[in-house]
Amino acid sequence: MTELRRTAWGMAEAAERNVERISIEDVREVYDDEDVTLLDIRDVRELWIEGTIPGAKHAPRGMLEFWADPETKYYRDYFDPRRRYVLFCNEAGRSALAAERLREMGFEDVAHLDGGFTAWREAGYPVEEVEQRDYKNRSDG
Repeated sequence: MTELRRTAWGMAEAAERNVERISIEDVREVYDDEDVTLLDIRDVRELWIEGTIPGAKHAPRGMLEFWADPETKYYRDYFDPRRRYVLFCNEAGRSALAAERLREMGFEDVAHLDGGFTAWREAGYPVEEVEQRDYKNRSDG
């Protein structure tokens, strides 16, 4: 078995040194700001089970770079390098890594939610249910 040179959490900690970390209280202050996009990067199954922050956009961590890049067929129009983004995952590890990737792609105003969705939910802030979609039998392609 090959020994890991870097751990996942070690990489997340390194990423946190390069990106802004924002508290749940600060997110509540910008919650209604039209110039801020909350971006849930968790797997869709996590959204189905736990819900999300109301109004948040979704971009799964595994597709983030492709959805954010207008030169790919996967591009989503809610990505604009001139906007402010606050990314979140469950506990802030994946969102730190993802925020660092977006910065590398030219998104300058990127932060991630300290404590992630878990901290948001535990603080008693609103959670929106996410309906499970039937991807196997979709009629929209």
